[in-house]
Amino acid sequence: MPVYVWTGKDKHGARRKGEHEAPSEDAVRAHLNRIRITPSKIKPKPKDLFENISFMQPKVTNEDVIIFAKQFSTMIDAGLPIVQCLDILYSQQENVTFKKMLKEIKDGVESGATFAETLKKYPKQFDDLFVNMIAAGEAGGILDIILRRLSSYMEKAAKLKAQVKGAMTYPAITIAVAVIVVSVIMIFVIPVFQEMFEGMGGQLPAPTLIVVGMSNFFRDNILYLIIGFVLFIFALKRFYKTEKGRLTMDTLLLKLPIFGDLLRKVAVAKFTRTMGTMLASGVSILDALDIVAKTSGNKVVERAIYDIRFGIAEGRTMADPMLESGVFPSMVCQMISVGESTGALDAMLGKIADFYDDEVDQAVENLTAAIEPMMMVFLGVVIGGLVVAMYLPIFKMAAALG
Repeated sequence: MPVYVWTGKDKHGARRKGEHEAPSEDAVRAHLNRIRITPSKIKPKPKDLFENISFMQPKVTNEDVIIFAKQFSTMIDAGLPIVQCLDILYSQQENVTFKKMLKEIKDGVESGATFAETLKKYPKQFDDLFVNMIAAGEAGGILDIILRRLSSYMEKAAKLKAQVKGAMTYPAITIAVAVIVVSVIMIFVIPVFQEMFEGMGGQLPAPTLIVVGMSNFFRDNILYLIIGFVLFIFALKRFYKTEKGRLTMDTLLLKLPIFGDLLRKVAVAKFTRTMGTMLASGVSILDALDIVAKTSGNKVVERAIYDIRFGIAEGRTMADPMLESGVFPSMVCQMISVGESTGALDAMLGKIADFYDDEVDQAVENLTAAIEPMMMVFLGVVIGGLVVAMYLPIFKMAAALG
């Protein structure tokens, strides 16, 4: 159906404007009269020239989905039916892509599909975790509670992701700046010094000869170095997409001296938070483990979770195969064992997740504190070494003159 934009005044005389989907202009006018708005202008909404070009449309962000879940939860809790909630959220949504998606979801629910079934059509925005929890909420009549839990879970997961990204950003920027500065020195600065030294004559010090040789090699092979770097990155990405490559790379990441410990704590926090949320929402433990494994983001952790699932399917407890995997700390396994014994596994998983969220906070602070002096030393040694090597002949000449 076409969409119309309108302007008018409400019963208090205040100017209002908006848009409404209807089969005709008369239907829009009738709708406005029902809500006590006197229209002054109604016209078809102009078409977006880029609406059929997907990459030109705004993306649906994680924040959009969190707000959607919160608002939906509030309206369900107030007793509104699902279709009316979706209609309200659709009318208020400013993101064009998400607005179109909500319209299709509403149409699907109106045609008889469940809310969870319509969400499955958008796996990028609503993953298996989201869809399965919504299905459990619909089946148990606790959709408002499930949506509230989902929004809370997604907020904490986003915070965790932002912390890790923040920890990685500082060294990445520092190394990038160092590479740019060294490249500029090698390509533009050192050749100037080289011409000056050749005019002076005499034997250059060994460090200066090494730097000059590196500069000449860098300038003569710059194109090959760039092509080689691009090919290396491309090959590394292709290797990581393979089963063996991802397992190898993820294993190495977990064994890194400083980052490995942080990544392990993030994996534990994500696993326990997701499992606790799903179990508390009524999802079976085997289905929950299957979903958590797919969304773990690390092949080593994924394999460990599938081993746990296989062990539970054979009748074992959750704690024993967790301990055997070597991925999860013994303290986590012991706490989960206590949770299984007391029948409060979901609550125990939530407590572990809260503990490891604090651990991640502390690990990020420690990592930042450790990296800053290391980066300063790195920059000082590399750039300072180049500068000293180029000034050695000048010092030598000054000493000879003296």
